[in-house]
Amino acid sequence: MQLSRHPTSYPTLYQHIAAQLEQELRTQYHGGEYLPSEQRLAERYQVNRHTLRRAVDQLVERGWLQRRHGVGILVLMRPYDYPLHAQAHFSQNLLDQGSHPTSELLLAVLRPCGVPVASALCCEIGASVIHLRTLRRVNGVPLSVIDHYLPDLEWWPELQRFASGSLHEFIHARLGYKLARRQTRISARRAQTKESQLLEVANQIPLLCVRTLNTRGDTDRIAEYSFTLARADMIELTMEH
Repeated sequence: MQLSRHPTSYPTLYQHIAAQLEQELRTQYHGGEYLPSEQRLAERYQVNRHTLRRAVDQLVERGWLQRRHGVGILVLMRPYDYPLHAQAHFSQNLLDQGSHPTSELLLAVLRPCGVPVASALCCEIGASVIHLRTLRRVNGVPLSVIDHYLPDLEWWPELQRFASGSLHEFIHARLGYKLARRQTRISARRAQTKESQLLEVANQIPLLCVRTLNTRGDTDRIAEYSFTLARADMIELTMEH
């Protein structure tokens, strides 16, 4: 009795080009740079644009590239390693990895807190808290949106001067307090329309949800509750024990 054999599976032309292009991305490009146009890439690989586009689409799905409408094909960074110990500093950690992090203020208001924020900050429902929202970018690419809730209203006059950069460094420099991480909770959910627009990702794509409690230095006094929505393709959280 003769055993049947499955035919050997060979890479298609676009898969072969995707593998070649991935190797170039590993050795010749850095995050934040742009590829040549699809027409130039098709000429380089001597294929039609449809085949080239399929190869690029494969690398988009793998998280190597991102299409930016009207701009070009962006080379994405590999996921950043972000430790979650008490003294972790986001901006300094990315600088140590050779990247350029920025943060811009999107919102600064006083508002009554709802149940989740009141529970986190151990205050009464409806009590006024400072609410800041920031957008973090790395090498110009959006990475995360953060809602910061701070219960100490004495900080409000100074925090109204905050516009960009590290909020924790601003608090340390202007108010004299160093914040330390006390608790971190991590979950996931799908991006809603406004979030996908801010982070420049497809609607309903999974995002990391990171809820953090920060205290004033070595004390147990809670100084901040933050809720972060981060692109899961750009960050890798590391638990240090």
